[in-house]
Amino acid sequence: MSVKKLFLLVPALAVSLLAGAQNVSDLIISEVMPVPDSTSLVDDFGVRNGWVELFNTSQGTVNIGGCYLTDDRSDLRKSMISTLDRSTRLGPRQSVVFYASGDQSNGTFYTSFKLRPGTTIYLVSNDGRTLVDSLSVPSGIPAGKSIAKFAYDNKAVVFSECKLSDPTPKAYNAGGKAESGAQRLAREDPYGFTLTLVSVSVVFCALLILWWLFAAMFQSANKKHRAALTAQNQKKAQAPAPKGDVNGEIAAAIAMALESGSEDEVAAAIGLAMEQWLSDTVHDNESFVVTIRRDSQSMWNNKALNFRNYQR
Repeated sequence: MSVKKLFLLVPALAVSLLAGAQNVSDLIISEVMPVPDSTSLVDDFGVRNGWVELFNTSQGTVNIGGCYLTDDRSDLRKSMISTLDRSTRLGPRQSVVFYASGDQSNGTFYTSFKLRPGTTIYLVSNDGRTLVDSLSVPSGIPAGKSIAKFAYDNKAVVFSECKLSDPTPKAYNAGGKAESGAQRLAREDPYGFTLTLVSVSVVFCALLILWWLFAAMFQSANKKHRAALTAQNQKKAQAPAPKGDVNGEIAAAIAMALESGSEDEVAAAIGLAMEQWLSDTVHDNESFVVTIRRDSQSMWNNKALNFRNYQR
């Protein structure tokens, strides 16, 4: 074998072994019937023996060849399942029965030990060390009765109850009526602490989300309002002062004129200029200069204002 083929074969073998180990972990010991009676299952030789049932809980096929069954914790490789029989491939949600005859030469589905009440049966992985599952047999179990694992949830195949039962070899150990979610919650949380905690958490999370949404909406609206006010203020600052308004430049011109003289004529001229400015009769605007146009609207050259009122 070339080195290149060897490098390709080693990873493939490792992946295959890993996949096999993961599949084997889906197996369980679903039922054990240690003491047979006249109604018990008959094997291929017409003998009534105790038996061990294995069940595949996965949705894929599991090859149980190479795994071990034992009733001795110190001898995990006591009874090896044959790797030469293709019938050891267990399909999804299927079960298989091993007869505990004590003579493994009887066939693939026979164990090298007999079952006794008060013992524990172990299923060991194909590495001979890893315990996959176990099932303890009560010491006072009656003849013709079995100890079985039952599934509360038939769809998910969750085996969570172990009890005495009438034997059901090669059949699915369902609890009859599947346990509802409310029944399971009542069993696992009889005082309602979990339901209360979940309800309070949901309400708190909903309020927190609503607060965050309203805060984000308020912040967005406030930001838009501030942007609009800023734009409006900038527009007002850049716009020229309308006629009739006394801005800073006009106020400075008036202050300079008042300081330049104290005669009544100067004050009158300034007052008239302000009146003309506010009444929108200014001819033009220049820096620190207010020009009054002389027209029919202006009172600047009205001769009647020069008459004096003489009383006789």
